Amino acid sequence: MPTTHLLYLHGFRSSPQSTKARLVAQAVAQRHPQVLFWCPQLPPSPREAMARVAAGIAGWPGSRMAVIGSSLGGYYASWIAARKRCASVLLNPAVHPARDLVQYIGEQSSWHQPEDHFWFREEYIAELQALDLRARAPAGPELLVAARGDEVLDWREMLARYPQAEQIVLEGGDHALSGFDALLDRVLGFCALA
Repeated sequence: MPTTHLLYLHGFRSSPQSTKARLVAQAVAQRHPQVLFWCPQLPPSPREAMARVAAGIAGWPGSRMAVIGSSLGGYYASWIAARKRCASVLLNPAVHPARDLVQYIGEQSSWHQPEDHFWFREEYIAELQALDLRARAPAGPELLVAARGDEVLDWREMLARYPQAEQIVLEGGDHALSGFDALLDRVLGFCALA
C-alpha cells in the first residue's frame, strides 16, 4: 500500500530548518500533495521528544507511514519504526548516542538559530539508553545512507548496526549529507509515497 504519512526527525542541535528536512518537505508538497508530512521541532530530552512524536502520530496507520531520521533523528526513527512497524530511512544515523553525546552535557546552541540556547542534561543519557533497540530485528524495511566522509559519526558502526537494511554507502560526503538532493528520489522512492 502506498505511504500516506511521512515523518521526518532531525538531528541533535538541528531543526525542521535543516537543508535535508526542507528538501524533503518541498518535494513532498510538490510531488505528493496528498501525503501528510510532519517534521516536529524536537526538545532536547529524548524521553520528551519521543513522547511528543508518539502523541503526534498516534492516529497514523503504521502500514501507510514511513519515517526518515538524520543523525540522532535516525536513532529516534528506529524506535518509532519499531513501535509503528513501518519503513524507515536512516541518514548518517547515530548508533551510540548515549556514548557520543556525553561530551555535550551542558549548554548548547542550535545550528540554525545560534541565539537559541538549551541545556543538554546528564539524565538525557539514560533516556537515550532506554530507547536503544540494537538487540532487536527491524520491524519494517530500512534504508541506510552512510557517508564514509562523515566527520562526526563512524560509517562502519552504521553498517554494523543496520546489517539487514538496504544500504547506500557514499564514498565521500559529510555528516550533513551536503549532496542530499541527488539522493532525494531514491529516498522518497523507498518510502513509496502515494
